[in-house]
Amino acid sequence: MSAIRFELIKKCKQTGARLGILHTPHGSFETPVFMPVGTQATVKTMSPHELKEIGAKIILSNTYHLYIRPGHELIREAGGLHKFMSWDGPILTDSGGFQVFSLSDLRDIHEEGVYFKSHVDGSKHFISPEKSIEIQNALGSDIIMAFDECIPYPCDYDYVNRSVERTTRWAARCKEAHRNTDKQALFGIIQGGTYEELRKKSAKEITSLDFPGYAIGGLSVGEPAEVMYTMLECTVPLLPEDKPRYLMGVGSPDYLIEGAIRGIDMFDCVLPTRIGRNGTVMTRKGRIIVRDAKYARDFSPLDPDCDCYTCKNFTRAYIRHLLKANEILGMRLTTYHNIKFLIDLMKNIRQAIINDKLEDFRNEFFDSFGYKTNKKS
Repeated sequence: MSAIRFELIKKCKQTGARLGILHTPHGSFETPVFMPVGTQATVKTMSPHELKEIGAKIILSNTYHLYIRPGHELIREAGGLHKFMSWDGPILTDSGGFQVFSLSDLRDIHEEGVYFKSHVDGSKHFISPEKSIEIQNALGSDIIMAFDECIPYPCDYDYVNRSVERTTRWAARCKEAHRNTDKQALFGIIQGGTYEELRKKSAKEITSLDFPGYAIGGLSVGEPAEVMYTMLECTVPLLPEDKPRYLMGVGSPDYLIEGAIRGIDMFDCVLPTRIGRNGTVMTRKGRIIVRDAKYARDFSPLDPDCDCYTCKNFTRAYIRHLLKANEILGMRLTTYHNIKFLIDLMKNIRQAIINDKLEDFRNEFFDSFGYKTNKKS
């Protein structure tokens, strides 16, 4: 029996976007959903209490980083990742593949797995599909990911084809190695670069392995937005309707809306925390860089239309002062607002699906935020 169950509630008549509920061992949540990223068992600058206050339902942690430090065996000894980080809601862990393959000159790919050097101390390590599953089983996350090869953009057809075939073989090995099937759901990952034929090939091969959920990887890695949308349009229709669909590493407002329109249920990205720490915040009128001098005497909230703790209590001038003074509170306040902004955006997307008006919502939001509207839905 699968550890998760996806309940399809409604499809938007205007776009075909899906409203659903994903049931996991640590709770249920509505989809489409945005998952804040807690790479090292923490969403940077945020406490678990604040994440719940913001409305986050599920968070993502990183297998590679937790393997490097403090080590998956230590986390197992602590009672698993939920207890270790004091988060009682659902957790998704990625396989570590993206981080390993991003090491470039520090790694060496073989059929059995990947040899690499730690980015922390240069020590030598090896992760195979079986090792990735072993680590994630120890972490105890609700949703775990198959170990795949995440290729760079651009990449030539022949290499992508070989990579797709290896990703399929590795996915089968991951499924064979997975032990906690009643407690942890293993998702397969579809690759294929920017080639429609290879995306379709990967989707066919990975879905034939019958995973409880499917992720689309290797997008939002530098390709034009229209190319990403085309890849989604040729891939998503090949995925089972009764299982969740996860677009990996995507978190900008336009990608969230366009992804939902194309049938995606789950998203994650470091964007809101990363740009927040650098002084950039998202508002209904677009992004602002609150560190800029023009906000030095601006005593309005970051976003007048936002009801988050940051916007109800602090001004742009004060937050700019904190950031310029390198005070941690400044980064906490901008991060808090950015995550809340995306959580609220997903609520609005779900409501627009209920109302059969997601395309109208997209057009209104894009006009307000300053995006150019992509007319194809």
